[in-house]
Amino acid sequence: MSAVIKHSEERLMKVLLAPVISEKATMVAEKNEQVVFLVTPDATKPEIKAAVELMFKVQVESVQVVNRQGKQKRAGRFNGRRNHTRRAFVCLKPGQEINFTEEAK
Repeated sequence: MSAVIKHSEERLMKVLLAPVISEKATMVAEKNEQVVFLVTPDATKPEIKAAVELMFKVQVESVQVVNRQGKQKRAGRFNGRRNHTRRAFVCLKPGQEINFTEEAK
């Protein structure tokens, strides 16, 4: 039995930060019918699934999450670090699609 978890709509609107539009994300989208999003560091898989279904009106099959460490960078003699990010690879059910070019009109 799967437990139905209710999330507040306000929290779900804050979970997804931005879609990732890159060469790798495009390749994954074409091959596996997945979409990549930047998400908040404390987001859980059920929250991400509920947020995508709420915002884009699609059905989500599964969610994989990756924590990426920020790169060490140097500007002159000062060392720095980029921010850590958390990415969600959202697998959509067959026939479902999210098109970001139409949404931006």
